Amino acid sequence: IDETLLGNRKTVVGNNDEVTGDLLVDFQNPANSQLGTIRINVRTLETDNEFRTRALRGQILQADQAEFEFAEFVPSALTGLPDTVILGDSFDFQITGNLTVHGVTHEVTFNAVITPISETRLEGSASTIVLYRDFGMTIPEAPGVADVSEEVTLQIDFVALVAEGETLP
Repeated sequence: IDETLLGNRKTVVGNNDEVTGDLLVDFQNPANSQLGTIRINVRTLETDNEFRTRALRGQILQADQAEFEFAEFVPSALTGLPDTVILGDSFDFQITGNLTVHGVTHEVTFNAVITPISETRLEGSASTIVLYRDFGMTIPEAPGVADVSEEVTLQIDFVALVAEGETLP
């Protein structure tokens, strides 16, 4: 999210590595691939400033409340998948589903890019833009902070590996 801090425009980035999810990839017929629920622990989001991190977790996301601890994305459709997958070649597609943050659910579409590194490893990213107010959140007033953007870019960068004990057909 963008804001003006002490007169300077700044992009605030929140990071988190407590993300879980499942992906089933069909290399022979990519249209049969499936993506399970993605779950993010928002209690562990970090920014570059401890005061901002506390405000984000406690006041904005209210992640200290059990019902708001996790954000979830439940995919309903994967569109634009290629007919074939070639190891090492990236491809773009869209992931549509229901995103729940702060107890509010909205349908969103992520634009994704994946690179199949091998039949056991995928690397990629997906992003979308949402309005924080759509999820019932407000930004508290803070000294020196102004012009906080309505838009929030959500991005996930990931590496997907074959689960231990699993094999590909």
